Amino acid sequence: MQFTEKESKTKSSSEAGGADAPQVWRNGKLMSADEARVSPFDHGILVGDGVFETLNAYKGEPFAAARHFVRMKHSASKLGLHLPDEQELLEAMRAVMKANGFDDRARIRVTITGGLSPLGSDRGTAEHTMLVAASAVPSYKEVGRVITVPFTRNENSALAGVKSISYGENVIALKMAKKQGADEAIFANNAGMLCEGTGSNIFVVIDGQLITPTLASGCLAGVTRSVVLDVCGELGIEVLQKDLPLGDLGKAQEAFLSGSLREVQGIASVDGVDLPVAPGPITSKIRQGFKGFVERHDDPSVEGFRFD
Repeated sequence: MQFTEKESKTKSSSEAGGADAPQVWRNGKLMSADEARVSPFDHGILVGDGVFETLNAYKGEPFAAARHFVRMKHSASKLGLHLPDEQELLEAMRAVMKANGFDDRARIRVTITGGLSPLGSDRGTAEHTMLVAASAVPSYKEVGRVITVPFTRNENSALAGVKSISYGENVIALKMAKKQGADEAIFANNAGMLCEGTGSNIFVVIDGQLITPTLASGCLAGVTRSVVLDVCGELGIEVLQKDLPLGDLGKAQEAFLSGSLREVQGIASVDGVDLPVAPGPITSKIRQGFKGFVERHDDPSVEGFRFD
């Protein structure tokens, strides 16, 4: 379907809320989403040259902002991108939340791209594009269903461990999961080892031992993953960071996903086969411990938050 310029503007305005379009932050300025245009020559649009972070806000404050900033800085350094300072990003997030009336919970998205560039892989010399937006937090069930997909994460990729905006693989995998009535898709890496979901890290309980893949598997160093490790430390639950075959997921006694928005979500079934219990006792204990952790720590220390 083709749209005239007038129709395109009307459609965009409607999707963004028209006169009540949300407020976003673009390159140092708060503005309506209808005004915050990104050029067709932006390198993020052209080749996916950019990084991002998604944060969950509680009580009007972005949670674990320092850990998210450290990870974004790590991702940006891999791509040769430059970030504003941490305080500027934090103020931008708070401004966007306030402008949109989010005084409690919110989903916050921070995106940095290479900015105006030639029509190819070479990046231009213009300033980067920085965008901050917020929306309501999506609702997640206490347990979800997952499938494994035939596509793999490349643990040797230049983007391994980078939270890049190049999310085409995730779009395809999650669409496959939804088509099969599942909530998340799980990847193996090239070695056939359990890796991660499209937007989550994974934990399994096998023979009573809680296990999560190592970062060497190619999975993202999840901020919520790191918080779960902290929670387990508080609860006296040992977590083994170990790589195991993808097929072991279906043999787990219980399992769960972790992510900024889903927090801790039990896994009910893998490829249509139910796990013995969901949420399992360890999952439930960690889920409860996570809620308490969030109540006590709005910005947990970055100490021990690693990328390798």
